[in-house]
Amino acid sequence: MITSPVFSGQFYAVLGLARSGMATVAALLASDAKVMAWDNNPETRDRLQQQYQEAIDKGRLVISDPMIADIFGISAFVVSPGIPINRHPIAALAKERGIPIIGDIELFAQAHGFWERHGRRCPVVGITGTNGKSTTTALIHHILKEAGLPTLMGGNIGLPLLAADPLPDGGVYVLELSSYQIDLTFTLDCDIAVLTNITPDHLDRHGGFEGYRKAKERLFLLQSSPHYAVIATDDIPSQVIAKQSAAHLVTVHADNILAEDQVNWSGGP
Repeated sequence: MITSPVFSGQFYAVLGLARSGMATVAALLASDAKVMAWDNNPETRDRLQQQYQEAIDKGRLVISDPMIADIFGISAFVVSPGIPINRHPIAALAKERGIPIIGDIELFAQAHGFWERHGRRCPVVGITGTNGKSTTTALIHHILKEAGLPTLMGGNIGLPLLAADPLPDGGVYVLELSSYQIDLTFTLDCDIAVLTNITPDHLDRHGGFEGYRKAKERLFLLQSSPHYAVIATDDIPSQVIAKQSAAHLVTVHADNILAEDQVNWSGGP
């Protein structure tokens, strides 16, 4: 699993204990952090208790709802991407207490930043978009693997990222990132960020299309100038994002591929 000294001595509240939530609890405990964990499903809480009874006995894990528990000293709320923070009361509590709301991708970003500050170089390719991001992620991962590079595919695809063994120096992380995950991420500076397209989706979660577009845009606003943004500019929202990027911009377009070549694709043009 991915652990980090960055988490050591911190106190996190983890909300949602599906696969990514359980992996987050495991990684934080292994990093010598204290954890408060909660899921509305009592069977899930029971499984957590059975798995980590020793940590509970030592006071390193508390199974309690942070909405009613003592949250003094909490460093961050780590929430499942599926929790609708625009409607969940945790948002108001976090604002009142000045506690950040993050996701497991942000924890990875913090661990990754620590590696880079200490000379370990593992590039990150982040892929987002309304359609095609899973296919693009899998294809990039396949190309890197076939080229003989250590690589890991994660994020919104495959196993939870924090549950994976860390890559060696020079390994490449290929991450599919949903708008929900990007909403909860604040320090991920992708070496290459890819945008496939933007069409209306998840509008209830983001308060309308502009909120959804801005969620996608954040991935590119987090990039620093030495890095690369690869953006398909076939739709106007993607064109707007391309103009905001501080990274080296590479645009792609359906017209880059000849129509006669597209006809020969198995899926058609």
